[in-house]
Amino acid sequence: MKHFPFVAVLASALLAGCGIVKKDSAAGRITGMQEAANPQVLLLGEVHDNAQGHKLRFEELKKRVDAGWHPVVAMEQFDHEDQPLLDEAQKGCVDAGCVIRVMKKKGWDWQQYYPVIQLALDKHLPIVAVNLSRANASKVVRDGVASSFDAKTIADYRLNEPISADWRKAQENEIRTGHCNMLPDMMIPGMVDAQMARDIWMARLIRDQQPRDVVLIAGNGHVRKDIGVPRWLNTVGAKLTVKAIGYVEGSGQKELFDEVRNIPAQKRADPCAKFKK
Repeated sequence: MKHFPFVAVLASALLAGCGIVKKDSAAGRITGMQEAANPQVLLLGEVHDNAQGHKLRFEELKKRVDAGWHPVVAMEQFDHEDQPLLDEAQKGCVDAGCVIRVMKKKGWDWQQYYPVIQLALDKHLPIVAVNLSRANASKVVRDGVASSFDAKTIADYRLNEPISADWRKAQENEIRTGHCNMLPDMMIPGMVDAQMARDIWMARLIRDQQPRDVVLIAGNGHVRKDIGVPRWLNTVGAKLTVKAIGYVEGSGQKELFDEVRNIPAQKRADPCAKFKK
C-alpha cells in the first residue's frame, strides 16, 4: 500500500479509495537444497521509496533465480485488469523500459522496478499484475469488499462474514499512521475494505499460478503475516508453503514477517511536517 499525505488522500481516496508439492522443472520447481530454500510463494516487501531496500530485494531474487528457481513474478505495481496489455508487452519488449512505456502506469518510481522487470524478461519469467485498479478500489470504498468479487470468491473467503476485530483494528492503525493520523474517521472503514480487497486479489491471483512458484513484489503492508496477503493465501485450496521477507527501515517488526532485512531510512521530507506547525 502506498501512503500519501492527507491532502492527496482527500483528493484521491474519495475517488479511488490504497507442504511442498512435487512439480516438474517446467513448472519452475527444482530438487534437493533448492527445493527446501524456495517456498511455493515468496513474498518480498518494500518501503516504496527506499532505494537500498529495492537493491537488496533484487539481489535476493536474482540469487535465487540464478541458482535455478523460475517463479512467476507477481507485481503490485500493475493492476490485474491490465493483464492482457502486460502480456502483450512481455511478448513484444526486450527491455524493461519498453514494458514500462507500454503500461503507462503513473505513481511509481519505475527506476526502482526496472531491474526486476528486466530479470523477468531475460529469464523468461512471466509477470502477473495483481493489484486492484483505482476505479475498482473506489467501488470497494463505496460498496464494500464483496463488490469486487464473484459469488464463489465471496463464499470461499467468507466475505459476507465480519472480519476479526483484531485484524480490522491493526489495518485501521496502519492506515491512520500511514496518513499522519489526519484522516477523518468516516474515511477509514472504506480504506480498510480497499486494502483487504487488494490483499485478497493478490492471494487469489497467486494461487491461480499453481503449479508454478510465485514471488510477490509488493509493499511491506501486503506481505505482513498478520494482516497482509499471507492472511488469505491458505484460506482456500491445498496448503502452500509461504515465506514473507520484510525490508524494514530501522529495527523491530520481526514478528510481522518470517524474515526481516533492516535497511537505513531513506532521506525524505517529513510528509507530516505541514500538520505539525
